[in-house]
Amino acid sequence: MIELTRLNGRSMVLNSDLIKTAEASPDTMLTLINGEKLIVREAIDEVEEKVLAYRARLLAVVAKRLHRFGDLERVAALASLNVEEQPETPAEIEPAGNLRQ
Repeated sequence: MIELTRLNGRSMVLNSDLIKTAEASPDTMLTLINGEKLIVREAIDEVEEKVLAYRARLLAVVAKRLHRFGDLERVAALASLNVEEQPETPAEIEPAGNLRQ
């Protein structure tokens, strides 16, 4: 959740996963995935920074919890996979339990 300010000065907290697009016109207009539009005082780059900071905090919490359970190395291996390089044939796909080291 990120804290933003409506044009009338009232603060609000928004689930950043609901933001579909952000555009300056000249105020920042956020279009949510349900089609609702919100106009906020923050500039687009500030909204973007708030979203990135929120997601970084979430990842830090997940990393700490996984470290306690010994799964941090597995998550790091999954995160380092290059999703751009997809296998060409089904035979090249490894079973789910076989993570590459």
